[in-house]
Amino acid sequence: MGWAIALHGGPGDIPVTMPPERRQPREAALRHCLDISVDALKSQKYALDVVELVVRELENNPNFNAGKGSVLINVGTVDMEACIMDGNTKRCGVRLLQGSKGNLAAATSTGGMVNKMVGKIGDTPIIGSETYANNLCAVSATGKGEAIICHIVARDVAAVMEFKGLSLKEASGCVVEECVLRGNVGLIAVSASGEVTMPFNTTGMFRACATEDGYSQIGI
Repeated sequence: MGWAIALHGGPGDIPVTMPPERRQPREAALRHCLDISVDALKSQKYALDVVELVVRELENNPNFNAGKGSVLINVGTVDMEACIMDGNTKRCGVRLLQGSKGNLAAATSTGGMVNKMVGKIGDTPIIGSETYANNLCAVSATGKGEAIICHIVARDVAAVMEFKGLSLKEASGCVVEECVLRGNVGLIAVSASGEVTMPFNTTGMFRACATEDGYSQIGI
């Protein structure tokens, strides 16, 4: 069992023929975040510290809807939300990662939906909806907030693993499939055994992952 990490920059109606001038900076940002997270893991950094590091990097990149890239709500201002959870202690502060010592952690940050009503609380700061981590897996979901809240997506992945005995990939795929009728949903997840999965029901999702055995992937 070695370390593994997954990260995402959100899903959506992403065109397959995205122009190079839009695709390349996003791919470069995902690669940068993956590289710094791998370096941190190789340095034996704690899982919670690594997910916080990666989220900060994504928030500082204007190509993603979080932090500096956040969209505007209906009054023309920015309304950001974030969440972080330690799978070992279940403590949370409102991407995912399994550290070299088996510790799991998850964190999610968002700028919300365009033209969101002022004062509306999204799914990101609700533990179990977009973000969840325990001793089985760490999950960060993304997509239509109403669908994610109704299905308690992140917690549901862990529950399906625990009570149905499914693998991380099977559980994640099952949960995403159940959300199809309610809206666009994607997620990234890492298990305690180092398994990684990144399913989504949209045309695309900015995503990346790496494992200690040398596997890595960047996708849009």
